[in-house]
Amino acid sequence: MVESYTDAVFGPSEEGQPADPEFKPLTIAEFTDNYGPGHSGLLYAVQFIEEQVLAAGHRLLVVAPVADGPNPFAGHERRREIRLPSVPLPGNPVRISLGKDFDYRLAQLIANPPDVIHVHGLGGIGLLGMWVAQRANRPLIITWHTDFEAYADHYWHFVPLLNAAYKVYTLHMEGMTWKKLRKTIRFQRPRRGRAQLELLQVAAGMLTDAELVTTPSDKTAKRVLEIAPNARVRVVPNGTDALPELPPVPKGRGPRLLYVGRIAVEKGIDLMLDAFELVRDYAPNAELMLVGDWTNTQASLRRQLKRAARYGGVKLVGQIQRDKLGAYYASGDVFVFASTTDTQALVLHEAAHAGLPFVSVDHELRLVMEPGVNAMFSRPNAVSLAGTIIDMLGALEDPEFKARASARSRELAARYTIENQSQEFVQIYEQIATGAPVEPTEGIEPDLARPFFGNRRITGTLTPAADS
Repeated sequence: MVESYTDAVFGPSEEGQPADPEFKPLTIAEFTDNYGPGHSGLLYAVQFIEEQVLAAGHRLLVVAPVADGPNPFAGHERRREIRLPSVPLPGNPVRISLGKDFDYRLAQLIANPPDVIHVHGLGGIGLLGMWVAQRANRPLIITWHTDFEAYADHYWHFVPLLNAAYKVYTLHMEGMTWKKLRKTIRFQRPRRGRAQLELLQVAAGMLTDAELVTTPSDKTAKRVLEIAPNARVRVVPNGTDALPELPPVPKGRGPRLLYVGRIAVEKGIDLMLDAFELVRDYAPNAELMLVGDWTNTQASLRRQLKRAARYGGVKLVGQIQRDKLGAYYASGDVFVFASTTDTQALVLHEAAHAGLPFVSVDHELRLVMEPGVNAMFSRPNAVSLAGTIIDMLGALEDPEFKARASARSRELAARYTIENQSQEFVQIYEQIATGAPVEPTEGIEPDLARPFFGNRRITGTLTPAADS
């Protein structure tokens, strides 16, 4: 007999809930494949939502991989966790679940399901959330945190395993026995192009099935509609507040270029290093400070970082606790952003709260950037990025420009606080739980002529290969 999950873990306590006698707390389940151990924008976005759900008096269930990492609401009486066995993802400070214990947890959650299921991205646990929603007939919300085209280009060798898991559970839910499934599923040696296209097929199915897809930016909403034209998409930017103000980290005589975030190939770190080498010809005293865990990144990038730190004015700080980051933001002159794979990048908001100007290669992420006022944009190559950094350093020599840029950064960041953005999710949960439709964002037009995977386009209809 499967235990009643809600009764077993939450109990009858109503302490801390609103005084309204007609208030009925919902149980909101957050399914996420990324809950540490490394710090990331996705992890913090989920935890910002947790805070507001609990503050509104609702119950919260977090389903995530086993991982040691930030977990500020652990132990709250209206919050419980299901942690699933996990393995490390090579080259990333993340642990992922590959399906162990899914059968038991699926049965447990279907026996007494949450009121609303919120899936954060595509992975084994994201698929588990989708299957619970399907089997228990509960509303499904998916937040698309990741540019999967870009990540498929870097991590294509993991995709066949994910695609096989999706197919196994889909067929099992349609009534196929495990004995027959073992004869049906055949693992094939991963091939880059095929793996990338399979990932988009899986993504398109998830996005179309959801009652609502939320994205943190217009850029990501466009990507969703390019993959799944029939998805219902609403843009809800993630919020972040200003970090505690701290005395700036000491620096040398020259300007300090700053990057804070995950150190990985898909973040454009190699491009940043190449551009900075050119900047040093113009400003020999300039420094590039990289704040983030670089010791667990890809081996080729790690070697490049070590060389740059030894000979090229690059300072590798390592991972810093989030509440200590204010000292690093306060010490920077320009925040440099060389990634084209981010869907919002909360570090941009943190830097804007600190009053920093920006140089960025991503022309689509502009929530806290206004070209010519507090930001300059370049093309994604080393010469263009270096030239734009040099232009920004020159502009900052004008005290009036520097003051206007700093004021504009703070003004734009103030629009997207944690409270403002997370409360919108609480309202969506309460609305969708009643069966009421949630209005999608109007005016999002996908760019159907945009190249996929670098120079390749998908020009035909993708159809799964027939089973033999």
